[in-house]
Amino acid sequence: MSYIKAAELLPKDLVELIQNYIDGEYIYIPKKEKNKKAWGANTTTKADLADRNMSIYEKYSNGHSVKELADEFYLSQKSIQRIILNIKKKYC
Repeated sequence: MSYIKAAELLPKDLVELIQNYIDGEYIYIPKKEKNKKAWGANTTTKADLADRNMSIYEKYSNGHSVKELADEFYLSQKSIQRIILNIKKKYC
């Protein structure tokens, strides 16, 4: 996220009005609902995590222990258990 100087973008009277509420601090103005994108829409992270999780499930199905998978994927055993359970619910 980049910052834009309000004084360069907004009319002076609007900047002064905003200063009555927040003076010299950062403020986040959210996107309009129609402009929002779903999480992972701009990157491959969502697909990468789905692939990783399926790999975890396949290895578990082939006999790897939860501890082995936690060590291999640098996750907690609880996270591995959650991933396995979610995939079982979704596909089985």
